[in-house]
This record gives sequence, structure tokens and C-alpha cells, in this order.
Amino acid sequence: VQLQASGGGLVQTGGSLRLSCVASGGTFSNYVMGWFRQAPGKEREFVIAINWSGGSTYAADSVKGRFTVSRDNAKNTVYLQMNSLKPEDTAVYYCATGSSYPAADLRTYASWGQGTLVTVSS
Repeated sequence: VQLQASGGGLVQTGGSLRLSCVASGGTFSNYVMGWFRQAPGKEREFVIAINWSGGSTYAADSVKGRFTVSRDNAKNTVYLQMNSLKPEDTAVYYCATGSSYPAADLRTYASWGQGTLVTVSS
């Protein structure tokens, strides 16, 4: 499956952004979808995941209450809504397909998008 993430950009502290990730080449509803991020000089880290149907989500403590994830299986698309953004949220954000839920270990995710850059200015 191929993944294409979009929606990144520059936003001020406290602002919002919505990322999208469109999948092609596979049966989208067969996959858990996860979002990860990688800040400069840091390892890639788990952000949030959503199960196959979209009925359950699992978020890292650092984004709970600020970020939400949703999916539209008819459109093969997963969304990441980011609110109350902070400078420490600055990173390249990646979407990925997984087979286990809940799963924060990036090794359980097989296909990855190219990433989209989010920059939060202070």
C-alpha cells in the first residue's frame, strides 16, 4: 500500500492544523492507521493510532486532549486534527499502516508515507 500525507505547514503556538493521509493499492479498512513524528535530531515517536473501523483511538500522553485521529474508509483517508499546538510539536509527521491495535511500536507498522512537515512557531 502507498501512503501520501499532506497538510503540514507553519502555524503559531496555540493554532491548529489538520493532516490527511490517503492510501492506495490496498484494502484500507484492513489496516490499523498510525501517526508518528520525528523532530530534528530525535528518534521517530508514536503520536496516535486508530483501529480498523475507526471506533477506537489510542494516543501518546504528550498529545492527549489536543490531537484526535479519524478515518474515512470510503475515501481511504486518515486524518490527524492537531489543536493547541506547541513548539515541541514541530516535526515531520508520518502516517503508517499497522496490523495490531493498540500499537505504539513503530516496528509493528509496515508501510509509511513520505511525511509532512509541521512547524510551530513560538
